[in-house]
Amino acid sequence: MDIPRIFNITESAHRIHNPFTPEKFATLGTALRLEPEDRVLDLGSGSGEMLCTWARDYGIVGTGVDMSQLFSEQAKRRAEALGVADRVEFIHGDAAGYVSSEKVSVAACVGATWIAGGVAGTIELLAQSLRTGGIILIGEPYWRQLPPTEDIAKGCLANTISDFLVLPELVASFGRLGYDVVEMVLANQDGWDRYEAAKWLTMRRWLEANPDDELAEEVQAKLTSEPARHAAYTREYLGWGVFALMPRRCLNQA
Repeated sequence: MDIPRIFNITESAHRIHNPFTPEKFATLGTALRLEPEDRVLDLGSGSGEMLCTWARDYGIVGTGVDMSQLFSEQAKRRAEALGVADRVEFIHGDAAGYVSSEKVSVAACVGATWIAGGVAGTIELLAQSLRTGGIILIGEPYWRQLPPTEDIAKGCLANTISDFLVLPELVASFGRLGYDVVEMVLANQDGWDRYEAAKWLTMRRWLEANPDDELAEEVQAKLTSEPARHAAYTREYLGWGVFALMPRRCLNQA
């Protein structure tokens, strides 16, 4: 079980596999008012930076699940490096359908809502692990500005303009699913640069070390095209954020 090898190559040097920065994850942890011993579940946990730093900074206890064997191993090493290996567990496995055996204070899927067929299905999955009064975290792209053509949407690696919503519509969509948005932290263009541009040096170094690999031509093609594509499309049109949700209360009517 693993993700496509190309992602293990291009993001092998990443600690964060989305446009967030360490500062944004710190802001999010503070915004959520995390307390020591809060239990956090992270589906699609990547290299574990969110759980590891939150365990260090806020004293949480966490479990992460990710399909990438490489990223899961990196997460375990990061936990050891930060001295929190006794507080966080990383499972190499399929996050789709994963439900915690113990209810959690925060159930998160930060940038991998494909695990349950989209936002609605992922929220439904995360809710199965959530304790009463807990918070769901969803990391999701949105349009910073609506692309004027489908070709521009494809330049942002979307299949079509309808793949994403503009920010006000995305926020409103959570309400239609029966959830209050109680916090949000948004990435910025610098965060996109750190996520996308960091791949380019990784690809160049990998090509130097693996010139005869079966994926060398594909990696070279990405290295050739990705800087201009990112500058023209992703950086200008695509936003990304983490949204904190709580089930909407049913108030008694007088």
